[in-house]
Amino acid sequence: MGFIIREMKKEDTKQVQDVAKKSWNSTYDGIIPHNVQENFLKTAYSDEMMEKRLKGSFIFVAEIENEVVGFANFTIVNDEGQSELSAIYIYPDYQGKGIGTALLQKGIKELENVKEIYIDVEKENNIGKNFYEAKGFRKIKAFDDNFDGHILKTIQMCLTV
Repeated sequence: MGFIIREMKKEDTKQVQDVAKKSWNSTYDGIIPHNVQENFLKTAYSDEMMEKRLKGSFIFVAEIENEVVGFANFTIVNDEGQSELSAIYIYPDYQGKGIGTALLQKGIKELENVKEIYIDVEKENNIGKNFYEAKGFRKIKAFDDNFDGHILKTIQMCLTV
């Protein structure tokens, strides 16, 4: 299965929103109540927010046969080389095929002078945690995160590049 990794374009917005929704619903089923997920997705992936993300961060998409099947969103935190990986989502049917690794590698390559990449992952998100650990991320701290009235057990992890 061949895929390409490229920078997101504005016309990819609807597909990226769909990837976010379907991967969130699959990943967080039984972890985060459905209504809390929907509230978050409506805000974080609204057309307006997607436009802000495109202008203020780096978004890379994975594409198979002209269809976006995954994406990663990196934001530079400071001039010391710290960056945040705020999202890496892939349609469930395409997970485990090297796409997440390719998206992560693209971000590392394209972000100038990146030294550390931080990620917050929900404690019960075993797929995400296992992926990040396999890529060399290490646990920094754990904390409770009030997520729209639902308390998440969040783990902050860091990859030294």
